[in-house]
Amino acid sequence: QVQLVESGGGLVQAGGSLRLSCAASGGTFSSYHMGWFRQAPGKEREFVARISSRLSITGYADSVKGRFTISRDNAKNTVYLQMNSLKPEDTAVYYCAATPTITRWNYWGQGTQVTVSS
Repeated sequence: QVQLVESGGGLVQAGGSLRLSCAASGGTFSSYHMGWFRQAPGKEREFVARISSRLSITGYADSVKGRFTISRDNAKNTVYLQMNSLKPEDTAVYYCAATPTITRWNYWGQGTQVTVSS
């Protein structure tokens, strides 16, 4: 069983930056694909970014491409989401997720709030 704990959320002005972290435990971190999702009030949870297990191949939602960067440190069992040029529409609870196969995200963190003021 994999446990995921996010941190790094907060309040930031539009145009600012934040770096989210997700610490994993209870599994072989390097063997898991990792992802970030977000859910804004009144909206469904949406995909933000992912990074593959072995080759660290990344993918992004169009809405964050060029502004957000996902990375992982297998030695620290941690995945990061660097968020630059933040916009008010990036306001959401951000969730970390993990999966051993890309077909379904099996494990989720509790989420961290990101609020971007205009």
